Amino acid sequence: MRSPADVSPAQVPAFPQPRTCPHEPPPGYDVLRGEGPLARVTLFDGREVWFVTGYEEARALLTDTRLSADRTRPDYPVLAPRFAAAVAQRLPLIAMDPPVHDVHRKLLNPDFSLKKSRAWREDVQRIVDECLDAMEAKGPPADLVPDLALNVPSRVIAQLLGVPDEDVPFFQDASRRLMQATEAGPSQAAGAELTRYLSELAGQLRKSGDGPGLMGRLAGREVREGTLSHEELVQISLVLLVAGHETTTSVISLGTVLLLEHPEQLARIRADASAVPAAVEELLRMLQVTDLAGARVAAEDIEIAGKTIRAGEGVLFSGTLANRDPRVHEAPDTFDVGRDSRSHLAFGYGIHQCIGQNLARLELDVVFRTLWRRLPGLRLAVPVSDLSLRGTGTGTVQGVNSLPVTW
Repeated sequence: MRSPADVSPAQVPAFPQPRTCPHEPPPGYDVLRGEGPLARVTLFDGREVWFVTGYEEARALLTDTRLSADRTRPDYPVLAPRFAAAVAQRLPLIAMDPPVHDVHRKLLNPDFSLKKSRAWREDVQRIVDECLDAMEAKGPPADLVPDLALNVPSRVIAQLLGVPDEDVPFFQDASRRLMQATEAGPSQAAGAELTRYLSELAGQLRKSGDGPGLMGRLAGREVREGTLSHEELVQISLVLLVAGHETTTSVISLGTVLLLEHPEQLARIRADASAVPAAVEELLRMLQVTDLAGARVAAEDIEIAGKTIRAGEGVLFSGTLANRDPRVHEAPDTFDVGRDSRSHLAFGYGIHQCIGQNLARLELDVVFRTLWRRLPGLRLAVPVSDLSLRGTGTGTVQGVNSLPVTW
């Protein structure tokens, strides 16, 4: 059995790795793919960690209580310099273990149920139409990232939280600086701006007792009754605000590129709108814009797939490769909007599975139903090779900085 000490740094691939195509895995993943369901990678700081690439192995480990999601642990794997910022350390929902995680999740579940998310369809449709109205009014060319891909999910999550419409541009800018910073300092500064803003808003909502949205409900009831602290509400709101639009933005933009690169698949959803939900699942599977389905640290030794994960070792879950596991998907590298693609890790798995997945699916469904109907001649205004891709120094969320289109 090969242990971490048996592998020299020169033999261990780096993580994260840059994509050369916006909708395909990094070329270096071919090597990792050939190493079985568990491989080793080296982080920016030289630390070696486990890299889980098998779908079944990932699902088993993501539900294993011997792995911790607590980012405040000194042995938790730091993926990029910006993750060393204090604002990225203690995050509700995604970076805490039970029982605190379970308490927060229970408070939020009613706002993200399937029934509640489906009730958002009319509002999401209105927002999508308003964005496309503005694009058409300006005329081509347009940048699909700010005009649609960013605008739709950020306006939706702002409305859900109870953030005033006029403040959306501020949090779009601050969250961009938070997520795309390459060092801890700028990330912390942007996070501090968002925290101050949300703290003031939460304070106002607590005093009024009847504010709008999820923040209004929690501030007016849970915080006032002592079930939730003011600081916890601010942290939860920060996580939802950023996570609620960052990844969906990337799926809209990269999904548009992927569909335009596969006109025969695009034709299928344009001819039959009922095919869009399955296409959304296939886009989520193929793109895996978060790259990772989770990051953990082992609290105990774990035996799996002939390997031993030692206590204190970091474990990363490659959603990108797990989603393309040939044991689960036939011809896994083939983009097929007609396949049953629900077996993916785009939203993670286990207790930390994305709480907003129902709303994200709804947003993607409405966008990809409406975009091609409103702009049937939509096409890229530049070659795919000219698109500016996210750098690895910002972390693991894949995306393009802009997406010039015309019609």
